[in-house]
This record gives sequence, structure tokens and C-alpha cells, in this order.
Amino acid sequence: MRRAALALLALAAAGIVAAGEATVLTAGNVVALPRPTADLRLAYGSDPLQFGELRLPAGPGPHPVAVVIHGGCWLAEYDLGYMSALAAALAEAGVATWSIEYRRVGDPGGGWPGTFTDVAAAADHLRGLAAGHHLDLGRVVAVGHSAGGHLALWLAARHGLAADDPLRGASPLPLAGVVALAGISDLAAFAAPEGCGAAVAPLLGGEPAGVPERLHRASPIERLPLGLPQVLIVGALDTIVPPEQAERYAAAAAAAGERVRVLPIAAAGHFELVVPGSVAWPSVRDAVLELAR
Repeated sequence: MRRAALALLALAAAGIVAAGEATVLTAGNVVALPRPTADLRLAYGSDPLQFGELRLPAGPGPHPVAVVIHGGCWLAEYDLGYMSALAAALAEAGVATWSIEYRRVGDPGGGWPGTFTDVAAAADHLRGLAAGHHLDLGRVVAVGHSAGGHLALWLAARHGLAADDPLRGASPLPLAGVVALAGISDLAAFAAPEGCGAAVAPLLGGEPAGVPERLHRASPIERLPLGLPQVLIVGALDTIVPPEQAERYAAAAAAAGERVRVLPIAAAGHFELVVPGSVAWPSVRDAVLELAR
């Protein structure tokens, strides 16, 4: 049985998917899905949380690559496991996936600046993996969900940071594009006293208004234009990251002379975007394949 079908079968068994349509999924639904094992788990640093899971398509390659970045409000409580089905399904579709773990708020060294430097180091580590695993570094796409969508957009923007900025890294790996799934693109607008927005201040090490220099370096909307294709996929029923985040970002990108494509999924909430077989999945898969071709 194909690995990409496991998530759909699990949802159907739970009565969540019926007649090809999906209802709004919860975090519990997604966490309970099967987690296909990776081909390899490899370290990109010395900390136990500095690792990635590599999944390879069939065939000799060279393969395009998706750097898969999980969300969870940048908090230590959430790890890369819930993105396993998405990573496996993309590999089946012909895109190698490098699903990365990183230090998060609550982890030693997480938050500012460790979360950012980890994501940068994990992406740049692909240079050391390319030859041995037949990866095409000219076709690398960042794919992130929620807080991971923020980090995917930021990863694409970091080349514009000052050359001596430790967040940038010595030589940022060029990306072919970004697919942000319910991505948080404007940290200042997303910050809030409650909910996921309450994690913005711990991520930055201060309230956005109090650390404007960090905000400017960390928030994708502050880094426009990015200079590469970006697709923002949003669930119209998302109450965690409202679609207005993507709309505001796209408007700011247009003002900066850059076109960002926003794809709203009418019947989706926050979590359909990461579930193969959901109502959102064809849009997610096709966006990644288009940018990685």
C-alpha cells in the first residue's frame, strides 16, 4: 500500500473524510495520523534537536528537494512528527524531502536567535547531502506550515540580511520558491496576549514593538521583496492563522514590486493543509511540484 494513502485511510476510518470532502480537522486529528518513517535521520549540528529526516523518491535522481518545516507556535511541545505524512507523500510525488527539527521556545537555546540559526543551518546542510543522495540543489523549495510557514518565508528572505548577521549564515542556500501553508507572514500583526500569537514575544525575546530591530530581521513582511516565487495556501475556515495574514502580506509584496500567489481553500481550516488526501492536498502538492520543476 502506498505510504501517501495512509493518512487518507486513517481519516476515512475516523469518519473525517467522506465522499471526497473534508470537514475541518483539529490538531488532535492530525497528531493521531500514521507517521511514515523516514529513509534517514541525519544530524546537522551537535544539539539533539538539530537533525532532519530525509525521504527520497524512487529513481536515480537528481531529485528536487522540499525543505519541510513544521509549525506548532514555535513551541517545544510540538515536533516534526505531524508533518511526516506530507513529507512522505511529496517524496512519492517525486520530490525529496528534508523535514527539519530545530530548537524551539522552551528548549535550551531555542527562541532568539537559536530557532532561526537552526533553520538556516539545516537548510544549508543540504550541500553536504546532495552528492551522496542525488539531490538537485538548483530545485530546492521551502514548505512550511503555520509557524513553520513563517520560518519558510524567513528562510527565503535571509539572503537579504547583512553579511555579518549570524541569522543569515555565511552562504545561504538559494531557494527556487516557497510554499507557505497557513503561514505566519507578519509577526507584529499576529502577536497577541493569547493563543499562538502569545508565542511571538518569546520567539523574539521581547514584544515586537520593544525589539524593532529583531522584528525587522525576523518577520517576512519586513523583508520584502524576497526575489523568488511564493505561494501562500490558506484555509478559509482557519481560526488559528486567519487568511488575512496572507492577504496583507500579498498586498505588501505587490507594493514592493513582487507578486505573491494566495490560494484560498474554501472547505479547509488550519490542518487540512498538511494532510495528504484532504480537500487541500491537490493544491499543496501541485504548488510544490510547480516550484520544484
